[in-house]
Amino acid sequence: MPMLITDPRQEDNPIVFANGAFLDLTGYTQAELIGRNCRLLQGPDTDRASVAELRRAVEEARAVSVDLLNYKADGTPFWNALFFGPIFDQQGELLYFFASQMDITERYNSQQSSLQAQKMEAIGQLSAGMAHDFNNLLQVVNGNLQLAQMAAGNEHKAVDPIRRAQRATMQAAKLTEQLLSFARKQRLEPKRLSLNSLVVDFSDMLVRTLGDKIDLRLDLRPGLPACSIDPTYLEMALLNVVLNARDAMPEGGVVTVGTAVLGEPSRRRLGLPAGEYVCICVNDEGEGMPPEVKRRATEPFFTTKGPGTGLGLAMVHGFVQQSHGRLDIDSEPGKGTQVRMVFRTAEAAAEGHDAAPAGPRDDAPEQTRPRPCRILVVEDNDDVRELAEAMLAMAGYEVLSAPSGERALGLLENGEPADLLFTDVIMPGGMNGLELIERVHAKRPGLPVLVTTGYMDELPGRRRSEGLDVLAKPYQHQDLLDRVGAALKRAA
Repeated sequence: MPMLITDPRQEDNPIVFANGAFLDLTGYTQAELIGRNCRLLQGPDTDRASVAELRRAVEEARAVSVDLLNYKADGTPFWNALFFGPIFDQQGELLYFFASQMDITERYNSQQSSLQAQKMEAIGQLSAGMAHDFNNLLQVVNGNLQLAQMAAGNEHKAVDPIRRAQRATMQAAKLTEQLLSFARKQRLEPKRLSLNSLVVDFSDMLVRTLGDKIDLRLDLRPGLPACSIDPTYLEMALLNVVLNARDAMPEGGVVTVGTAVLGEPSRRRLGLPAGEYVCICVNDEGEGMPPEVKRRATEPFFTTKGPGTGLGLAMVHGFVQQSHGRLDIDSEPGKGTQVRMVFRTAEAAAEGHDAAPAGPRDDAPEQTRPRPCRILVVEDNDDVRELAEAMLAMAGYEVLSAPSGERALGLLENGEPADLLFTDVIMPGGMNGLELIERVHAKRPGLPVLVTTGYMDELPGRRRSEGLDVLAKPYQHQDLLDRVGAALKRAA
């Protein structure tokens, strides 16, 4: 146990004894310690309130126990569990102060990591809930703008203001998409792809993004194994990382985008399960990040670039985590930054059953069926439900609606006909959309289903959501008609 003794009877309460364990802990020699005050262990980030508490304990000749950030002789910081107490003689006179130390850096870092994970999880839950409600509002705003535009006609003077308002709602939708990506609640549609091909195909966009001052270089490993990843979100993530690299080099420089196979030592260091991994690396020659900035780089709403959302790297981190990968950032001030997005290969993911299959899609536009069909719309938000009813009715569909799963089941049990079930996923009360689908298919197995949601939450029985056709909110009028038409066609 590292220990030392100070003498309060001398000026400035100097150290008069330090054992060998204390010398080993701090890197000081006896000659450097004896006769000096303990404050030589303090540094720029030592908590002043804890130091004041120690000072009061000395003045009052009482014991105290604190966790304090101290510094070794070479400047290395360490967390010190310090006990400091007085020693009295038989007459009650104060003779010395005794101090024992313990290096608790590893334990402190572990606790901080756990607290950070809990904080990020709480922020993620809050962000996902806000995005869900906000997407409902955007659906109402954007949908009614579309209806107003259709009613006004292309020549009406209100068309241009309506279009500008629509652009603003879609920009707001992108912001909620970033929030959902950070919270790992967005719906991914993984596809088997080559990282090399994606980088090459996307390089023109990256060159335009970087501008004239920065050179883009590609360093792609030949024969790279394929991955199963959502290409759209991967492009968004790569673009966000490259934007950060550009902003780190205001005077210009080189950004290198490369691909590689992850080595076994790196896999173990990142704590990834056994298997084969590949990565996209983005290297810049910029300013680099100090440790405190690097530690917070993936926090939402944290930014060092002035005005902005601070959601860029948070979105990247959330997407990579949801894709069963890992985001690795290596940066030092003055030495640039390397950001690696690490993913399992398609074969390794298939062996581990980690890749979630994408729901069926039919992206080809589908015209409204000539015969009138009846759509059962289930949505708890009155404005969103009325908007969907109006959109479908304008296309010639008959519409039956319900504000809850229970009401929808009651309508079907009373014999109401329906050709398609269009339901929200997240609904208050005892039944969500996935449970409703199970109950409906138990009675009408062939009824086609289209699902809409602001985000695909990790609901109990997650497998029930696989294979469903999902329309993300906020959706466009024509998107709804295309997807309804496609679902009816597949069921025909």
